[in-house]
Amino acid sequence: MVSAVWIIDPIDGTMNFVHGDRNWCISIGFLHNRVPTIGIVAAPALDELYVAQRGQGATLNGRPIRVSATEDLKRAYVELGWSPRVPFERYLAVLERGYAAGCAVKRSGSGALGLCHVANARTDAYLELHINAWDVAAGIVIAGEAGASINDFFAGDGISKGNPILCSTPALAPQLREIVGIS
Repeated sequence: MVSAVWIIDPIDGTMNFVHGDRNWCISIGFLHNRVPTIGIVAAPALDELYVAQRGQGATLNGRPIRVSATEDLKRAYVELGWSPRVPFERYLAVLERGYAAGCAVKRSGSGALGLCHVANARTDAYLELHINAWDVAAGIVIAGEAGASINDFFAGDGISKGNPILCSTPALAPQLREIVGIS
């Protein structure tokens, strides 16, 4: 049986949107047999449109994009998302380990754009200990097609209950998996 699922988030980065911050987007992802296949992320306030289709590469405003070539954690710019479903102490521990490894860490408030920023090399990694499918379905396709290493977010109940996400340059993935504890 073929399964086709559209996953749409009309405003990812709601708090940013409500407060007039430009870092929000509309995210549309398509899964075919549980495999992320199409990703579209529109960030109207930034005048950016990310598009990707499995096996076809990823673009930003029609131009091809690729992840950064960063290999050293001491030069890595990492975005750490946050969810109230995970105890704050776990995030604090990840933040501590990241800083101890030499990473520069930030938080921007939109998971979909966080993945897109890895795809276009604005950051080297995006990680969150729990995030919902509607926040990452499109970004997973975009970042993957741009060359990112991404954990199997849709394993288990990822579609309905969410999962952790780790998206990074391929060279940083093994080091970050240790820091974060996401396989």
